[in-house]
Amino acid sequence: MPPILYVIRHAQGEHNVNDSHHIRDALLTDTGKAQCEELQQNFPFLNEIELIIASPLRRTVQTAAYTFAPELKKRQIPMVLVPKAQEISSLACDVGHDAEVVKLEAPKLIMDVVSSWSPVNLDTTLVDESWNSKEGIYASNLVAVKQRAAEMRSWIYNRPEKHIALVTHGGFLHYLTEDWTGYVKGKGTGYANCEYRKLEFTEDSDEKESHIREYGSIKEKQARPAGLDAHVIEE
Repeated sequence: MPPILYVIRHAQGEHNVNDSHHIRDALLTDTGKAQCEELQQNFPFLNEIELIIASPLRRTVQTAAYTFAPELKKRQIPMVLVPKAQEISSLACDVGHDAEVVKLEAPKLIMDVVSSWSPVNLDTTLVDESWNSKEGIYASNLVAVKQRAAEMRSWIYNRPEKHIALVTHGGFLHYLTEDWTGYVKGKGTGYANCEYRKLEFTEDSDEKESHIREYGSIKEKQARPAGLDAHVIEE
């Protein structure tokens, strides 16, 4: 059986305040940290999560740490940083730091929240030198984004864990789910900060190609709208 997937959009980052997209790889605001604590209280699946996967951008790493802090402390849940889950634009706020910086800084961001969590539980092997290049598979164009969303789905489908949490970004989530329900032009996403959704793989998914939907949903997905925000993705 493929895993159940819980997707979470990151909490409020510094770049979300006054459209400050010039801030590179923004950190969470105090409001964002409070949003994580609220999610922690209202997320009914905390003790079911076996693996946390997150975009290597700092706001997603922090969101994972603040949200899952009790379970990270109690169960030392493993975490994997997955570059293919990074945001889709090439704005400064969506450009991560070099791999060596991420591998040094990410464990500290987590341990600042959960000092007893061991960094041996953090897997950064997928973070290579090209991850923040915004070129190739990471480019901000439709072909590249759709490809890495498809590869991300397949990678998750083939994981052995039964309950996985993914902390990622609002724009990318629409491509991952292939669903634009609630999409707001100008905002670039239909997901609120720290919003979560429970997803399952469709019956026709397999090891090579997979698709996901909201758990138990029979609703049709909303198609991708024409004329997406220019700052989000190059058509």
